[in-house]
Amino acid sequence: MPSTLKSYLVLLFGLTAIGFSAIFVRSADAPGTVTAFYRMGIGSAVMALPFLNHLRRKRFRLSRPGVIAAVLAGLFFGGDLSLWATGITLSGAALPTLMANTAPIWVGLGAALLFRERQNRWFWIGLLVSMSGAALILGQDFSIGGEAGLGTFLGLGAAVFYGGYHLLAQRGRIFLDTLTFFWLSTFSSAVILFLLNVGLGRSFTGYDTPTYLNFLALGTVVQVAGWLAVNYVQGYLPASIVAPTLLGQPVVTAVLAVILLGEEFTAWQIAGAAVVLGGVYLVHWSRYSNAGRQR
Repeated sequence: MPSTLKSYLVLLFGLTAIGFSAIFVRSADAPGTVTAFYRMGIGSAVMALPFLNHLRRKRFRLSRPGVIAAVLAGLFFGGDLSLWATGITLSGAALPTLMANTAPIWVGLGAALLFRERQNRWFWIGLLVSMSGAALILGQDFSIGGEAGLGTFLGLGAAVFYGGYHLLAQRGRIFLDTLTFFWLSTFSSAVILFLLNVGLGRSFTGYDTPTYLNFLALGTVVQVAGWLAVNYVQGYLPASIVAPTLLGQPVVTAVLAVILLGEEFTAWQIAGAAVVLGGVYLVHWSRYSNAGRQR
């Protein structure tokens, strides 16, 4: 099989696996923060032995700046998952996932503020377009009443944390290889989510069998298989292809939510979602085209 075709198939698998993540969260009869802990805890446990074998085979010392960046990235990812998963328990699988995928906007803003990275006009246009779509969806959700609007808003908050994760990942990957950074950040997320659940008085046990199976699927199918697939293709396909393709995650999640969970969307929510995705795509395009000009 040609390597390019193989890479695209792996990317498709990764996209589908990650698309199922919100479905597993919504199907688990547990608080979002507990579900998030099991995802990262199982993921770090499954990858612990490969990580230790990797360190022993490579025989290298861990870079202190890289470890610090990976640990901090894990803390941000833990914040992202706790808000996103809680949002899903309140609003359903699709809309919090859509909002969480506005992370590229916050990455661009963070890069501009922290690293003095100049953004072109299309970035700012994309930001305004995406936020307009988000406002449309939030307005619709809050007008319905109940907790729907809060869950969608938590998804938007998760995107801010996810953006921080990506900025720290850019820093950490300078010093660490993929597997090392992946495991350290995953383990760090598991620890902070464990402490968060203890602080909130949440129980880690007493759930039914389907819930534990959803925990297992999140830790293995999503966190290990899905994200390793994405990390793999990043080494073979350009980021200008991988990143926009991953924008399909909320679309995959929405389709699955309709089929498997029976979720329904208003015309305004669908229109707002299209505007959000269009704006985020403009942000992606502006950043990669700007990087190309700078080279």
